[in-house]
Amino acid sequence: MFVILCLVLLNLRATNSINLKDLNVPAEHLPYVFNAYPNIAKSCAEDPQCPYKALAEMKACWGYEPTCERSNSYHVRPRCPGDHRGWVKTKEAQYETFFTQADFGYIKEQISELMVMCEPSYPHDSSLECSKYLRFCRGRNLMLNFTGLIGRGDNLRYKSDILGPGQIGGYCKFYSDRLKKEAEHFSQLQSWASELQHFVRTPSRPVDDGLCDLTIDKPTYIMKLDATVNMYHHFCDFFNLYASLHVNSTHASTFSRDNHILVWETFTYGSAFQDTFKSFTVNPIWDLKKFRGKVVCFKNVVFPLLPRMIFGLYYNTPLIYGCERSGLFHAFSKHILHSFNIRPQIRENDKVRVTLLSRGTTYRTILNEKEIVEALLKVKGYHVQRVVYDRSVPFAEQLEITHNTDVFIGMHGAGLTHLLFLPDWAAAFEVYNCEDPNCYADLARLRGLKYVTWRDKTKLVQQDQGHGPGGGSHAKFTNYSFDVDEFLRLVEECAAYVRERRDFKNFVEASAEKRRHEEL
Repeated sequence: MFVILCLVLLNLRATNSINLKDLNVPAEHLPYVFNAYPNIAKSCAEDPQCPYKALAEMKACWGYEPTCERSNSYHVRPRCPGDHRGWVKTKEAQYETFFTQADFGYIKEQISELMVMCEPSYPHDSSLECSKYLRFCRGRNLMLNFTGLIGRGDNLRYKSDILGPGQIGGYCKFYSDRLKKEAEHFSQLQSWASELQHFVRTPSRPVDDGLCDLTIDKPTYIMKLDATVNMYHHFCDFFNLYASLHVNSTHASTFSRDNHILVWETFTYGSAFQDTFKSFTVNPIWDLKKFRGKVVCFKNVVFPLLPRMIFGLYYNTPLIYGCERSGLFHAFSKHILHSFNIRPQIRENDKVRVTLLSRGTTYRTILNEKEIVEALLKVKGYHVQRVVYDRSVPFAEQLEITHNTDVFIGMHGAGLTHLLFLPDWAAAFEVYNCEDPNCYADLARLRGLKYVTWRDKTKLVQQDQGHGPGGGSHAKFTNYSFDVDEFLRLVEECAAYVRERRDFKNFVEASAEKRRHEEL
């Protein structure tokens, strides 16, 4: 019980020191923040310059809070129009299953599973609590000893021996058996078991008694990253970091960017998508080289959810049939777009904006792409553009294009991860799924978008059998030609859906009204 009291006191202190201007939150998310942290709502109400007073009076909750009612929860909620195929017995159970698998119910589950591993007796003692299987952990006043990294080089990644016995710990009542029991998922990108297996009770308080060479005061998120060259996999890192903000949302500073991110490897971090980290921190990204040879105390440290957890998000997510549209994925999309300052562009007309993502790769190219683009350009109701998203196009510019697209077209590949940032009314056309039918269909379902893919294999031509790893045939390692008329029909299926969406119509009408005002 005392650990809860200590954490509450520390969290209240942190909340009192945070102002609205310190938070990186889209305006549409402010009602949830105001309700979660009344002190911030109060400061807005008392500030004559605060433009969000009306939002501070709204009753709203994300969906994971103990007293949150569905009617007040995040405004984008799951829909379950389809058959669950025997997973459950009722429609309500279908909804709840999807909500727990892939929405803010998943956050609620992680929070409910939190268990104390290291219990403080006094406020300046150490603490550590983790969710089931050590998938998410957070701690205070912990010691991490990096002296074992001396002489080990700069190519350490996915190593289970970054820390050795006794090289991580804190001053507390340590429940070692409890921690060992949860250390079942040992893969590097599934849990924090390999790091926390070495946790010990230190003989004295690490911070107050000077056990460390340096102390990090700001909150620090330690991350083990998936493949940073691949948008699908790297955005699984970013998504789980965002989800972890919510799991850690006992104080408002979780939505501040004045923190540190430590990548758990000695490679210097770099990625075509690296600017996305600016959605979470204003500080440089650290790697383990920064602390080599040092004993470091972290006053506030988070070990976030990981990208390849068993039954994790969004890689390995088991989705019940018949449901779509996760509020958590919607909120993540809005968070990233807000951070990049990406906004919808005012429309000059009511044409459906069609973007074809062209692959500059050896495999999965559309061999008759030129012919298809020429045919699309002849459709009067479309505004068509062909794009190549490579390193020559800044990622912010890619997001700008994507977010102002109504129908997004591309072959199976990581670039389709951009569908996360399409407008709510959009449709995604995965031209051919290359015999991987669920990957982007599920991602579109999580985002709540219409999804279309090629259905009639008699109307496509595969260049050859494919040259998969090990020399075997593989649908992902070849190229394709597509029947132009069928291609146009599927695009029109997407476009017709967009035109019927009320939110699309409203935006086109609002654009026309804004243009009229500008002309006056």
